[in-house]
Amino acid sequence: MAGGDDREPAGPGRGRAAIAAIAAAMVLLGGSPAAAATLDGATLGGIWAVPFAGLLVTIALAPLIAPHLWHRAAGPIAAGWAAAFVVPFAVLAGPGAAFHEVVHVLLAEYLPFVVVLGALFTISGGLLVEGDLHGDPRLNTALLALGTVLASVIGTTGASMVLIRPLLRANAGRRHPVHVVVFFIFLVSNIGGALTPLGDPPLFLGYLLGVDFFWTARHLFAETAVAAGALLALFFVVDTVLYRRDADYRPAAVPPEGPVALRGRVNLGLLVVVIAAVLMSGSWKPGIVVPIAGTDIELQNLLRDLVLVAAAAASLALTPAGLRARNGFTWAPIREVAELFAAIFVTIVPVIAMLKAAEHGAFAPLVALVARPGGSPDVAMYFWATGLLSSFLDNAPTYLVFFNLAGGDAARLMGEGAAVLVAISCGAVFMGANSYIGNAPNFMVKAIAEDAGVPMPSFFGYLVWSFGILTPLFVVITVLFLRV
Repeated sequence: MAGGDDREPAGPGRGRAAIAAIAAAMVLLGGSPAAAATLDGATLGGIWAVPFAGLLVTIALAPLIAPHLWHRAAGPIAAGWAAAFVVPFAVLAGPGAAFHEVVHVLLAEYLPFVVVLGALFTISGGLLVEGDLHGDPRLNTALLALGTVLASVIGTTGASMVLIRPLLRANAGRRHPVHVVVFFIFLVSNIGGALTPLGDPPLFLGYLLGVDFFWTARHLFAETAVAAGALLALFFVVDTVLYRRDADYRPAAVPPEGPVALRGRVNLGLLVVVIAAVLMSGSWKPGIVVPIAGTDIELQNLLRDLVLVAAAAASLALTPAGLRARNGFTWAPIREVAELFAAIFVTIVPVIAMLKAAEHGAFAPLVALVARPGGSPDVAMYFWATGLLSSFLDNAPTYLVFFNLAGGDAARLMGEGAAVLVAISCGAVFMGANSYIGNAPNFMVKAIAEDAGVPMPSFFGYLVWSFGILTPLFVVITVLFLRV
């Protein structure tokens, strides 16, 4: 043939060739996935974890390296990483297998996760604390203690959004307000959420996987009490010293707003509805499943999600007009969480399969890292490994990784493996406070504080605060509770 007839056709044909090349590379370098509904992790090579790892690294670094691009295109970038797993998987295992895996993880795991987060975010955004508050050490410590308790009731995101603005208004005019926000992130945005599945996303993932609702309250209470008590005591001392040095700070620095009042109280009742719905789904087991797109959804879980959506809608309808605007409420944070976690849940599918393969899978070295020579789990290492990864990656998928590394059986982990599950839970929740990117509320609180004129530390400046204060605390937690 002449001329152009010898060239490879452009367009879709070339795209299919590129996809086939990617798939072939994944076969040669990492093994081929089984076409069955459940992946055999022992047949997968480490290259199948690249989309998940790449997504987490992107989430960690993109807001620092290219913040404007990230805020404009976070969703499409995350979707690209999801496609980096789904497309080669569909080529190798078939479109039907790929469709089943993606739909199953989105319906059975992602949707319940994002619905509960969205309901708590929406309802807490309708609660506004107003009034005359003067940020002396007693009031500040009381607000931090209140937020620490609330975090396990309405979530770290909900408690952070309800209390950060009143705390900032109370401390407006202070010469040194940075420590107030830093300790708020430690306590309200992270450690306070350790006692219930509503408190922090990692624990809700555990609840979806079968961990009893009240298990964390019973087994993490002592660790949480020690951590929160030590931080509140240290904060009171630091705040007292800085308050006494701030001779120019007076209550008049904040314009009078009237007596302290809670607006949007209808949302308190809706929060009770959310808690009741979650409890119902964990205790009522009718044994009825509803098939949706080839995935069986248990009736109690479907009803829970419908009730949560209805509660969020009721909050939007019943909250007084203008209150959310006065609260600085926007949909951007929960929209970003929903976009990113959709990709996280998809890309983590092969990772979980490989972790479940234990010493027979690609992550055998990681299994060895958290095991003693005799094969028993190293509880302290589970705490530190989970925690350090949670410091710089999102703590929810990190929890999921180590939960599955420990076997992924909730019943066994709540029983003979309780010490390991405590270590994983504490590591994911507590050490999410180590950096701005460890837990979703951290960056949100930082942004709100900066908008209010608080000169928050840089990314690395915050690490000086967190590692200087929290690392000794976590060593004490390890010595007291996790040397099993």
